[in-house]
Amino acid sequence: MPKRVLPLTDLQVKNAKPKDKQYKLTDGGGLYILITPSGGKLWRFDYVFDGKRKTLFLKSYPEITLSEARQRRDEARRKLANDIDPNQEKKAAVEAAEVAAASIFEVVAGEWFQKRKLEWVKSHAVSVKGRLDNYILPAFGSKPIAEVTAADVRTMLLKIEARGTVEAAKRVKVICGQVFRHAVAHGLLEYDPSAALKPSELFRKVEKRHFAAVTDPKELAPLLRSIDDYTGTLETRCALRLLPMLLMRPGELRHLEWSEIDTAAAQISIPAEKMKMRNAHIVPLSNQSLSILEEIRPLTGSGRYVFPSILSSERPISDNTLNTCFRRMGYDRDTVTAHGFRATARTILDEVLGFRPDIIEHQLAHAVKDPNGRAYNRTAFIDDRRRMMQHWSDYLDGLKAGAKVIPIKQVA
Repeated sequence: MPKRVLPLTDLQVKNAKPKDKQYKLTDGGGLYILITPSGGKLWRFDYVFDGKRKTLFLKSYPEITLSEARQRRDEARRKLANDIDPNQEKKAAVEAAEVAAASIFEVVAGEWFQKRKLEWVKSHAVSVKGRLDNYILPAFGSKPIAEVTAADVRTMLLKIEARGTVEAAKRVKVICGQVFRHAVAHGLLEYDPSAALKPSELFRKVEKRHFAAVTDPKELAPLLRSIDDYTGTLETRCALRLLPMLLMRPGELRHLEWSEIDTAAAQISIPAEKMKMRNAHIVPLSNQSLSILEEIRPLTGSGRYVFPSILSSERPISDNTLNTCFRRMGYDRDTVTAHGFRATARTILDEVLGFRPDIIEHQLAHAVKDPNGRAYNRTAFIDDRRRMMQHWSDYLDGLKAGAKVIPIKQVA
């Protein structure tokens, strides 16, 4: 005759003391509480499934009471009666929860961002992260990605557009699409729900706005003189004077490091990871630009950046610094922008000074292909580019000095 097991009482469980070795107090029906030497009280349920003895780990006391432990034992026994292994079911539930947690939009977006940011320049990564944090994640970041619908994306995009930022809405849509396609590639989605949202049908049409640029030599001359007369910190004044000469993007100029400058070779070598097109780039230095760099070297040459922030030498001047200077000179954003000097150079080098467009495009670090469709390397046409950059600096000096202005060719 099997030994009769007396059910436990709440007082027994509460007063159970640890011993040198672990021991158990049995409640019956396979349920017991394991008392460990450290004082832990762990509920366990022993059972047999497919002829094998197994143990289901329940939670600890007092996290669940004696009454709750009995309820869980009885639930497990009902599953066994239906030929369900409670351990396997528990394991499947844990795995399902892990999959569900991994498929939350915010988690998937985070994985996509961490993977892709290695391919981007830092400024672009910051921009993408800002759009994720400010627009996308507040809208549906907490939802399982499989439950995010085209309607969810549409609602978010129209809210962005309503603020008057259509371009921002378009860029946010691109990010959404990339995250969804990442999810498709990893088996979390069957298709990209944002693919059906066509910007041309979703957003109102707006006139494309280019960076304001002065392309008439007659207007450029007084602007150059205003730059020379600007009173600010030496770092800012030198950056302003180099901006028209170097044909660099403002971000590339702001992030210029002394280690990238070779004065003996008279050139700047920008690594691929800092370039928009992810290709290493060479900027030949004219005599005038070398003089400006030597002017600022005593002030910042011992640090990393040529143009460090006044707040910290560990970061460059901000992206608003140069444009703010132009506003102080009296030029509004519809007339002059820092980025616009690239268009200034492209136009005048081609239409006034007669340089070949492909040489100009190379120096602007635009994607130029050879006859076989391959991208040229960074040293392509380097001698022609050196001559062009020196000629360009000489031309700018002539404009400031009041030289005769050759008008831009008129298209018939």
